Amino acid sequence: MLPAVVKLCCGISYSHVRSATGLKRAAMAAIGQELAHLKKDSHLTLPGWTRITRHVENRSEGAMPKGSIALKEEESAYEKQGRDALEKALEIVENKTGWKIEISEENGDVIYSKTLPGARKVFRLEAVLDASPEELHHHLFINVTEMKLWNPNIQHIEVLKRVSKDTMVTHEVSAEAAGNLIGQRDFLSVRHCSKQKSCIYLAGIATHLESYPPQKGFVRAQDGPTCIIIQPTEDSTGRSRFTWLLNMDLKGWLPKSIVYQALPRAQADFTRHLRRRLSDRTPTA
Repeated sequence: MLPAVVKLCCGISYSHVRSATGLKRAAMAAIGQELAHLKKDSHLTLPGWTRITRHVENRSEGAMPKGSIALKEEESAYEKQGRDALEKALEIVENKTGWKIEISEENGDVIYSKTLPGARKVFRLEAVLDASPEELHHHLFINVTEMKLWNPNIQHIEVLKRVSKDTMVTHEVSAEAAGNLIGQRDFLSVRHCSKQKSCIYLAGIATHLESYPPQKGFVRAQDGPTCIIIQPTEDSTGRSRFTWLLNMDLKGWLPKSIVYQALPRAQADFTRHLRRRLSDRTPTA
């Protein structure tokens, strides 16, 4: 029996059967069984190379290395953070009770506030922008690192990890400004995008990255769950209805009264800078 099996195994070296993975495993296993039988019956001393046959059936060809498995698990965790953040943020936005007007601008923008359980205050901006949902998605998600070019309140922003086309981990540093009582903050966040029909959702939440601890000289703030909802207006003019839930803990020793004045004003400033960016775009022919 053994000579026949050895011939079978040797035949695998030919190119026309080299890819027959099942055949190779079967041949090696058969050799192992035959050698073990000979050893048992005749006390045959086997060469050391034969020990590999004992593990043939337990090996999984193409098994993923441990490092790759850990990376996959990390990426899945970031994806889940993003999805969960969007779900929780939408629950806050869609609950219509308890909202009151904080700021009402002449251009029609309105910022509302609401106090959540635990005495945390969140803010919701409602605006109409002269851009399609796809264009806003481009500025606010795809080209997020260019945000510092048109928003003077951002000093630095970079993508630390692109988990997928819909999820990334970013680090952001707010700009230093004279007379700013809050001071500079840095943010480490998961950003997630979801598209449903004509509506685009952008979600964000604070995350942790061991390789990127809080930076010296900054207070690390925590955002989230936050979300931006972008949907086309009903009049089919190419404009978008823009809803932004801001939910942020600035950390540090700051009176809440100062924080709760600064956050809605930051929303109004951001929207003004975004409008300016949209107005500077090159007209299409």
